[in-house]
Amino acid sequence: MTRPDTAPDPRPYADLTPDRVLDAVESIGFSVDGRLLALNSYENRVYQVGLHEAAPVIAKFYRAGRWTDAQIQEEHAFAQALADAEIPVVPPIARQGRTLFRHQDLRLSLSHRRGGRDPALDDPAVLRRLGRLLARLHNVGAAAPFRHRPTLTIHSFGEAPGAYLLDAGWVPPELEPAYRSVLQQALGEVHACFERAGAVTQLRLHGDCHRGNILWTDAGGHFVDLDDARTGPAIQDLWMLLAGERAEMAGQLGAVLAGYREFRDFDPRELHLLEALRTLRQIHFAAWLARRWEDPAFPEAFPWFAEPRFWQDQVLSLREQIAAMQEGPLALLD
Repeated sequence: MTRPDTAPDPRPYADLTPDRVLDAVESIGFSVDGRLLALNSYENRVYQVGLHEAAPVIAKFYRAGRWTDAQIQEEHAFAQALADAEIPVVPPIARQGRTLFRHQDLRLSLSHRRGGRDPALDDPAVLRRLGRLLARLHNVGAAAPFRHRPTLTIHSFGEAPGAYLLDAGWVPPELEPAYRSVLQQALGEVHACFERAGAVTQLRLHGDCHRGNILWTDAGGHFVDLDDARTGPAIQDLWMLLAGERAEMAGQLGAVLAGYREFRDFDPRELHLLEALRTLRQIHFAAWLARRWEDPAFPEAFPWFAEPRFWQDQVLSLREQIAAMQEGPLALLD
């Protein structure tokens, strides 16, 4: 596979040594005790940092060039608005009115540590509770717009990433014609789905509400990692809770919406977008891996991306998505 030069700084965290992490947290006014634990994160770098006579904090170091300061601060303000509304999120720690800090060339934020386990998404009761939480999150999200953070569009999540994968030579030559053809057809079906849905409401979203960003405790769930917060339709925060065959997903979505509708109306036209958004995420994810491939963390975590089999599977999966979009929206049981 060709390895194009995809970023001005292919090793953005090469100088982020343990000492620099500790120094950065100390520069904000915390007394660190030297304990440091790297947490699972690829786009940014996240560490649990031990403190003297206090619970550890979570330090998040932002990837240079991804978000502007204004976009990060808008994400922080959204998280705080959710917390103020008693929606279980983990907002950043503020010091002297600031939540985004600088240490030399680093940008970072801190938050309190909150534990939990994976939510049992096969349990209708859990799905109903998550539906209630997401409806409350969306009520806050609908109260004001984002001014700096992006909007989820077909171009930004599908057309531009797909063009990048082809133009930069990431698709193996023997599979390029098949991938190009199926990508074009898939994006055509995505456009058709959006046209059928019409002008649905756009609001501030979590943006990446998969099970890994929901931590569950005996008291219920809480949301973490608003790094992908953006403007889009409500269904974007719902569809990633679903998995399995079509009938299974219909039942799961019914449980989510049963809870959601207790706090907020749901526009059924958005069901036309469910498989279209899944298709866009698949294209966007492949381009994300390609753009980050020179970061050493990515080949280590996603070695299969470098294999032709990945692109064979992409072609097959996009064909499946075309069929799913052509089949129409899930039918819900009242």
